[in-house]
Amino acid sequence: MKIQITQPRLERSLKMLIAFLALMALYLSSNAQVIIPDKVNIGLIYPISTNGTHAAADTNLFSFNLLAGVSAAEKGFTFAGFSNVVRYDAKGMQFAGFSNHVGKKVEGMMFAGFINTYGEGKGVQFAGFTNIATNNVEGLQFSGFFSRAADVKGTQFAGFLNTSRDVVGTQIAGFSNVARNVKGTQIAGFTNTAGDVTGSQIAGFFNVAKKVKGVQIAAFINIADSSDHPIGLINIIRKGEKSIGFSIDESQTAVASFRSGGRILYGIIGGGYNFKNKDAVYALEAGFGAHMINTRVFRINTELSLLTLEDFWSGGYFKSSFKLMPSIRPSRHIELFGGPVFNYMITNTTEGQALTDNYIKTWENRWGNNFEAIYVGYTGGVNILF
Repeated sequence: MKIQITQPRLERSLKMLIAFLALMALYLSSNAQVIIPDKVNIGLIYPISTNGTHAAADTNLFSFNLLAGVSAAEKGFTFAGFSNVVRYDAKGMQFAGFSNHVGKKVEGMMFAGFINTYGEGKGVQFAGFTNIATNNVEGLQFSGFFSRAADVKGTQFAGFLNTSRDVVGTQIAGFSNVARNVKGTQIAGFTNTAGDVTGSQIAGFFNVAKKVKGVQIAAFINIADSSDHPIGLINIIRKGEKSIGFSIDESQTAVASFRSGGRILYGIIGGGYNFKNKDAVYALEAGFGAHMINTRVFRINTELSLLTLEDFWSGGYFKSSFKLMPSIRPSRHIELFGGPVFNYMITNTTEGQALTDNYIKTWENRWGNNFEAIYVGYTGGVNILF
């Protein structure tokens, strides 16, 4: 079908177009906002670039500088061989051989060989040495040495140290994490320090916190105002429990031990003497325990412990034990306990093998010149609570 355009129809179409353009012009003239198109900046170092001396006032969609660049804002890709300086906001990706500096907010990804500094961030910030945010970070901070932010929603990762005010998410550091409050997890190779923690603290050496709703795990020490589930050899919990204990078992090994922890979990560390052996007589014990039933006068404690007997010259005796120990407290500071102990032992000495003869199962020379056995024994003693 052939459409024929007549003169009157063409005139009506031109009038409608003129009216539309007139309305658009009226709208734009009444709008106070001035629209400035984004630019592309290519240069060597400020002000030697396509944006020249006005670069610090320009917003770029693409910026490439062999050494260093300066701009008001970035909305795409920014590259500098040495450093990028953005006075306000940056979106997209910023890459610099040495440093990125953004005055206000970063959205996207930042990569710097040494340092990133910015107001607040949303996305991923990676630096070979340090990330420093004066305000909040939502996303990821990765630093070879040090990361710092006001509040963190996401993850901080540093080879040495993370610091922040409030953390919702995870802090991971090779050495130490420091925060005011944590909702999530702190993981450090050496130490974690926080105020209130809702979640977990995991450290290679020790944790410090105020009120903990969750778990503290440390290879050595946990310190808190209140923590029901500390897992460490020593747990200094102000609202928890500590005791000095004296016990003896079926092999005539007497141990003086220190137990410390919270309302449910506690740690054990102790030393003692074996009265049956002639050579390996010095005992060392470490482990963890839990109050399964806990009333004012009666409770049942369960413990997992490792005990070794040493003469510090040759031979060895190691015993892993699970203890089920009912106890009574005739007074507030005295606890009497005793019960069965399920043991797995391994030794390469004849006197270690002779400590008991009630073996359920034995193995010889399965792992070198060793004797292994499973057997049931017993233990009993007294704890002085304080």
